Amino acid sequence: MDSTTITQILAYTIPSIITGAVAYFLFDSHFKDQQNTRRWLLQKDNQSATLPLRLQAYERMTLFMERINPSQLMVRITPVSEDKAVYADYVIAQIEQEFEHNLSQQIYLTEECWSIILAAKNATIQMIRLAAKKESVTNADTLRESILTNLIEKTSPSNAALSFLKNEVGQLW
Repeated sequence: MDSTTITQILAYTIPSIITGAVAYFLFDSHFKDQQNTRRWLLQKDNQSATLPLRLQAYERMTLFMERINPSQLMVRITPVSEDKAVYADYVIAQIEQEFEHNLSQQIYLTEECWSIILAAKNATIQMIRLAAKKESVTNADTLRESILTNLIEKTSPSNAALSFLKNEVGQLW
């Protein structure tokens, strides 16, 4: 082949390749944009369907935090016996039962929020256990008094979690 034939072939081939590449990139970006738009619309539809479920989960966890607040627990749960260990175990069992009842709500909450709720629950249980170990606490009634007195000096773990829950619900709007 001579050089004029090669030049003619290149003169026809190079513009065709460039045109094909430009068309490919334009169609590719158009299809990606369409896919992103569909994904956004689907997410928008799902969000309007899941928002009531998320709000209900936040409501239930708020109620849980209120119910495990030590000041509420000590008033609501009366001692079944005079033994401080039995009473402490009973109160802790009530907290665990309440927690297990609301366990499924974690799928609607953020990971950070769920971690704070777990920490508040565990801190409340720890507070009860530490109060029960005090030598000055001799029976169930003095255990109740000790826990309530401790709450006067510092805030309960559930109050901090409630504050976080309220903040997160405010961000949903």
